[in-house]
Amino acid sequence: MDREVWQAAKQNSTQKMSLALQVIDEIRKGSDVADALRRNPLPDGGYLGKNSLVAAYRQMVKNGIWADDPALLARLRLKPIRTLSGVTTVTVLTKPYPCPAKCIFCPTEINMPKSYIADEPGARRAVENKFDPYDQVASRIEALTSIGHPTEKIELLILGGTWSAYPQDYQEWFIKRCFDAMNQTYSKNLEEAFEINENTVHRNVGLVIETRPDKITPREIVRLRHLGVTKVQMGAQSFDDEILKINRRGHTIEQTLQAVSLLRAAGFKIVLHWMPNLLAATPQSDLLDFQRMWENFCPDEIKIYPTQLLEHSELYKIWQQGGYHPYTTQQLIELIADVKPTIPRYCRVNRIVRDIPSTYVMDGNKVTSLRQDVQRELKKRGTHCNCIRCREIGRQPINQKQLVRDEIIYSTQFAEEHFLSYNTLDDHLAGFLRLSLPKLDSPEIGIEEIDGTAMIREVHVYGQSLEVGQDAPGAAQHIGLGSQLLLWAEQIAIQNGYRRMAVISAVGTRKYYLDRGFTRGQYYLLKEITP
Repeated sequence: MDREVWQAAKQNSTQKMSLALQVIDEIRKGSDVADALRRNPLPDGGYLGKNSLVAAYRQMVKNGIWADDPALLARLRLKPIRTLSGVTTVTVLTKPYPCPAKCIFCPTEINMPKSYIADEPGARRAVENKFDPYDQVASRIEALTSIGHPTEKIELLILGGTWSAYPQDYQEWFIKRCFDAMNQTYSKNLEEAFEINENTVHRNVGLVIETRPDKITPREIVRLRHLGVTKVQMGAQSFDDEILKINRRGHTIEQTLQAVSLLRAAGFKIVLHWMPNLLAATPQSDLLDFQRMWENFCPDEIKIYPTQLLEHSELYKIWQQGGYHPYTTQQLIELIADVKPTIPRYCRVNRIVRDIPSTYVMDGNKVTSLRQDVQRELKKRGTHCNCIRCREIGRQPINQKQLVRDEIIYSTQFAEEHFLSYNTLDDHLAGFLRLSLPKLDSPEIGIEEIDGTAMIREVHVYGQSLEVGQDAPGAAQHIGLGSQLLLWAEQIAIQNGYRRMAVISAVGTRKYYLDRGFTRGQYYLLKEITP
């Protein structure tokens, strides 16, 4: 019986392979992918998935029957937007653990990290893998590979409440397990895992954690660098102390500003969460609150997370008693459409609204497609947003000779920031670099190697993520934009009197900078510069 089952499975697999090759042949001849799939249904009903097409393509290339064809793979790839920002993001969740805060809007679901719902996509994957970091990363890499995404350049996004509240030994174990999954081997300790990752297939090009502003101290910053962190997400939520107090956020705007300043001085990329529709806020007060974000805070990226009324929260009880009124979907669309055109060109809007299933939202907006709704509203108004995400080049081919250099200089509390970019003639963003020049009164971090240095906080080249060493005609990656941006930053640093540069490098990008004249420090890569 087992043999019969095996033979039936083998026959079914052969039929799928044959059908996939037939579909790919039609696509090669110019057919639309969806049309080709519909014309070739499975014998027992239904249709092949794009993952089957990708698997068939990879098998033929592996067997040497077909030459590698990146353009064809790009057409077969499922959800290409996942890697159009130049890297592949892998999200993992930490285990349930007590949060030090008492925010009234946060849900408290049993067996989940604070503020997370088990049915959110990322959270669901974590539950399926019992919150094991190795299994979460390995399964996600496997899933992304199966639908055609390159996984050689991975941004590791660690979510799950307040990272800084977790025990230090758990933090170190968690990150080591993530790196072991990327390295596809086991290491003795975190340092060995990092060393392996510099030369492995799945290299870490960014490591992100989320925490609270009141948890950021010079000592915590040193700890984050020891762990390889390069980007920090923080819930600012509001820039009004009274609103923060009413919602029991547990920190002040001064603490948020102090955290942002410390992180910037240490070279981290900074992501702030902003929550309109908190208790006691109005659309008018939120509009003013949003503008305060660009007074010294000046985050590199933001997430707009409108307050969602969830049952397992204190805010839900206040709503039941008539003390809270959620905005309607239309009110939110109009508010976000009001603020989005005011976002500086150096900032990226990562998300608008959390991906919480509508069945969990008790009242107010239940739509998770707010970004698209806001874009339609902006188009109707005849205006647009200039944030990084709205200007990314995506799949658009570029002519390197027609790229335009652009420099935006803006001042924060303790640094002069230079946002250097290469743009197309129609203002699409091909690549950028963030250069931070600390002021004399910049806060002390306690890391001697970056005292008095010009700090490169980020180098990013956009376009579909490519495998290391791979080229694609007209693609923004691998045409030397990164090297040109580094030289440009060096010139600016020299002109401003600096003689040394530092870069906050992810583990998997160390060799990139070492090949361009940087040397290893304890926490950063450094370069002596001369006129």
